[in-house]
Amino acid sequence: MSVPDAIESELKIPVDDLHRLRSLVAELGAQRRHEMRREHNVVVDTADGTLAARGRLLRLRTVGEHHLLTLKGPASFRGKIKERTELEIEISSCEVMLAVFAELGVAPVVRYEKDREEWLLRGVVVCLDHTPMGEFVELEGEPERLAEVASALLLDPARAVTSSYLGLWRENRRRHPELRLPPDMVFSP
Repeated sequence: MSVPDAIESELKIPVDDLHRLRSLVAELGAQRRHEMRREHNVVVDTADGTLAARGRLLRLRTVGEHHLLTLKGPASFRGKIKERTELEIEISSCEVMLAVFAELGVAPVVRYEKDREEWLLRGVVVCLDHTPMGEFVELEGEPERLAEVASALLLDPARAVTSSYLGLWRENRRRHPELRLPPDMVFSP
C-alpha cells in the first residue's frame, strides 16, 4: 500500500529570536497557516519499548479541539535534513485511542508540549516553535527547497540539529542534572 506524501523532510534549526523571524517571514511574503498555538503530545509504546527500538514513534497530538494520531518511521539523513515516513490521521478522541492502545498493550511513555506557529513560504512549511528548552525553526518540504528557504530566513542550515525534540530534551536533562528536569518536556503550570 502506498500513501501519497508519506515522506516528511525537515530541517530543524535552533534560534534566539522568533519575533525577528516572524517579521522576516511576513516581509518575504509568506502566508500564515495558523497563529501560535499549544500542541500537547503523548508518545506511546509497548512496555519493552519495541517501537522506539525500531526507530518508530507513535504519537497522539491535541491542538485545540483537533486530535491527531501519527506514526513516524525510522529516520534517514541527507546531511542535516531528516527524512522519515509520516502517516497521520485526525481522530475524534485521544482518550478513546489511549483506551484502544491499552487493550493492545501500548501505553504512554512520555509527554511533550510546544507552541507552534506555521507559515508557508515558497512551498515550504515554516514552523516557529517555542519549547520548554528554547526556540527553533523547523522547515518542512521538498529537500532541495529547505536550504534555499533557510538562507532566505538568514538561517545557517549547518546549525541544524538532527535529533527530535524528545531527543534534545533527554540530552538537555543529561547535561544539566542540577536543573532536575522532568522526563516529560512540558511547560510549567
